[in-house]
Amino acid sequence: MSTSQAKGPSPLDNEEMLLVLQQSLTKKRVLIVDRHSPARDSLRLMLGALGVTLVHGAGNSAEVIRQVKANRFDIVLSDFVLDDGRDGQQLLEELRHAHLIPLSTVYMIITSERGYTNVVSLAELAPDDYLIKPFTADQLQARLIRSIYKKHVLRHIYEQIERGALQEAIAACDRVIHQQPQYMYDALRFKGDLLHTLGKTHEAEEIFRRVLEGRVVPWAKMGLAMALRDRGALDEAEQLAEQVTVEAPDYLSAYDFLASVHEAQGKLEAAQQTLQRAADASPHNTVRQRLVGDVAARNNDLLAAEKAYGKVIERSKGSSLRTVDDFANLSRVLVERGNVSASRKISAEMKREWRGDMQAELAALVTESLCLNSEGSADKAQHLVDQALALQKMISEEAAEKGKHVSQRLAVDLAHACYATGKPDEAAKIMRQVAAENHEDRNLIDHITSVFEKTGQPDAGKAMLEQVGKEIVALNNKGVLAARSGDLEGAVQLLIQAVEQVPNLQFLVNAAKAIFALMDKKGWDEAMAARALDYLQRAQRKDRKSAKVASARELYVTVAKKYGIATDNTLLRR
Repeated sequence: MSTSQAKGPSPLDNEEMLLVLQQSLTKKRVLIVDRHSPARDSLRLMLGALGVTLVHGAGNSAEVIRQVKANRFDIVLSDFVLDDGRDGQQLLEELRHAHLIPLSTVYMIITSERGYTNVVSLAELAPDDYLIKPFTADQLQARLIRSIYKKHVLRHIYEQIERGALQEAIAACDRVIHQQPQYMYDALRFKGDLLHTLGKTHEAEEIFRRVLEGRVVPWAKMGLAMALRDRGALDEAEQLAEQVTVEAPDYLSAYDFLASVHEAQGKLEAAQQTLQRAADASPHNTVRQRLVGDVAARNNDLLAAEKAYGKVIERSKGSSLRTVDDFANLSRVLVERGNVSASRKISAEMKREWRGDMQAELAALVTESLCLNSEGSADKAQHLVDQALALQKMISEEAAEKGKHVSQRLAVDLAHACYATGKPDEAAKIMRQVAAENHEDRNLIDHITSVFEKTGQPDAGKAMLEQVGKEIVALNNKGVLAARSGDLEGAVQLLIQAVEQVPNLQFLVNAAKAIFALMDKKGWDEAMAARALDYLQRAQRKDRKSAKVASARELYVTVAKKYGIATDNTLLRR
């Protein structure tokens, strides 16, 4: 489905182009997603009649995840109603957010609901098209060819985005705008998003305002609202997002954005209410339910937090978005509500599902220690905390060696258990490290603050966070000042030291950029490049959408291109 509405003859009217596209269709690898085996077989036969033979099938979401990890599909045909209460739109959002399918993959939803077409046009991540049952092989072919052609037109944009060459992607957008005006709005949407990703707020704002002069669409209003927020115009951003929720109530990402603006304004209750409205409209969206739980917990609305975290676990079965943190979050809230037996049940379920996972074992130890402490069994609780501290050390060492993710929330919970069992020194050490490594993560900092409040030391928490902030600024300034003075080698060494001491997003990005800048001047060095790329990947795991990360990726691609080095796209997509 194209977002453009430009008039004029379609390029598909050209019979020669139509023939080429029909031939290209026969070479595509297709995944059919339908919970009913006969429906998959029927669609497979229809595709076979069109000459498409590379066809896979999946009956449930878990199988889809397994298949897309093992194969690169050109086309995904998904029934709207899936096996676990989720729908094809939610599956698309999961696949895109987790970067399990590339932008070049055609994603088409098959539905018997005509009203679905009204909803899908408003989705933040809309499918490329939809088919209403029943349909013929000719209709399927026509829709697939139209979508394949659009992907062909936009392919250079996709390729540069996947490479991390965002400036080149913007140039590709400009070429589409000038050479393929029927896809102008698609290219403008990409261009605005890319400028926003690179932190070019004013330029992004101009793009979205330009779109809105021609047509009023939810995505352009949301793009403008994001630009306004990023330049500090929170009230204007709030008004614009609220307009979208009224004019296009099914555009659910507008609620997520509006909630983030409320948070930035310090209106946590409003943020929770806004997220809850979106969660009620889309109850199977795991990411949004988790956000509701997080904000509710910060508001001390423990009942709402319990419900939200419970839904995350209930509705994320078989999903790649399911984490140990989901179980730990619910267990923590249940302990705080005094429901120790329910907390233990969730912990037991986690241990069964994540058998052999050290972080799950750690979460179980921490949860049980908090349960025992709430029951007055301090000695038993302390014994478990000792075990948890030893396990946390093993997890950290393995993570450093293998580049694995370590749950920061779980570390804060461990610090809470340390405070609760009379181990303030161990707790303080953990808190300082987590705060330093995640000082830009508002949710995590609020979690830290709440633990200090629950353990009766709010002033100590505030003082610690202020001190950590000062230390980060001082460490960063040394490297930045060295770079500005032209001492790139000195800047690299200082920033590497800063990363080794405090691997937060800011230091990881700055160190990576300093290394790439040095190589730009002095020449490519494999060992240094590998170190910088490692830093970039770690920063990306912290916040893939960060403009700082995007800027570092852009520099990596530019310098690699200068020396004829192939960029490692698979590593950057992690």
